[in-house]
Amino acid sequence: MSLHTPYRAIFCDLVSDTTLDILPLRDVSCEDYIGRAGSLSGTVPLSDRAIAERAHKIKPGRTTVYLERGGDLWWGGIVWTTNLQSNDRGVMTLGVQASTFDSYAGRRRIRTNAFETRFAQPTEQFVIARALWAHLSEGLGRSGIDLGDETVESGVTRTASWRYGDETVYQEALDQLGALERGFEYQILVYRDPADGKRIRQLRLGSPKIRTGATDMVFDRPGTILSYSLPDDATRGGTVALARGASTNNNAGAESRPTLSDLAVPTTPLPDLWPQLDLSEDHNDIGDKATLNSLAQAAVDEAAGHVQIPEISIRLGGIVPPALLGRTTRIRITDEWHPTGLDARYRIVGVKVRPAERGRPDTAELVLEEA
Repeated sequence: MSLHTPYRAIFCDLVSDTTLDILPLRDVSCEDYIGRAGSLSGTVPLSDRAIAERAHKIKPGRTTVYLERGGDLWWGGIVWTTNLQSNDRGVMTLGVQASTFDSYAGRRRIRTNAFETRFAQPTEQFVIARALWAHLSEGLGRSGIDLGDETVESGVTRTASWRYGDETVYQEALDQLGALERGFEYQILVYRDPADGKRIRQLRLGSPKIRTGATDMVFDRPGTILSYSLPDDATRGGTVALARGASTNNNAGAESRPTLSDLAVPTTPLPDLWPQLDLSEDHNDIGDKATLNSLAQAAVDEAAGHVQIPEISIRLGGIVPPALLGRTTRIRITDEWHPTGLDARYRIVGVKVRPAERGRPDTAELVLEEA
């Protein structure tokens, strides 16, 4: 970031969320997604001893970094690695790699008996998800994760069990629940409380999808859209899915075979003729056939026939808000491939922000899926 960048990199203590320092960060790129952790990378230039002393406060696994633009928080996460480098001219830099707060769920394992029988009876899936986040959030001390005050339920109940000693990663438990038919998505949203300016890290849940905003954002080419790509990939899609689970064979002398789901086909039939394309998933810790059936159905519905993940690059301006994930956008493109004009609606599922540097404009790449 240059001295005139609209962004600020705010480094804080992870447990208390106390601000440690605001440091220059160059060659910055950050990204956030629905469904997986996003990342941030950048370099702190250690131009003199004073800056170096300040940069000593950045401790991997104990420090957070927020990227602020125009007073709004656009990104927040945990610094997991740093890399101190000095080149042959003695120029020193500290490389910083961070991941969004949902990455914390990937670093924690369920080591409690609290979840072995707690959800033996059908329970609202949002209640289960919040219980998992509430328990793992205790490891973050006072700052924790705000579980939100949403009263909307998904209308879907589940049973679930995780035993102490199985070393189940929280992220795996959450992703497994969310991947079921009529499952849910989750994301940790960062923003400032409008009342007191306090930084908030809040759990968002949506079933089956997270959706934000009541109106569509409109992007045009020619216009706001700088570039785009529309990949169409049949190697990642399928028309029939099978899920394989744990072996339920208790006879040591017999061949061990996994529990199999029924074959699942798309809930909504594909509009055109397709050859059979097989999808397969392994869930070695699941022995319940009904759960495997739900996983197989969700998998083939998600990737029915082919997978399309469009991306557009836009110039950031005052009309683009920081909370983009889950927003519905209307894309209008007129060019040689779309001589009569493309006019389609998509949901934003990923955002990659690149601050302006060395003549490059302030841009964001939006990862889309059909709305």
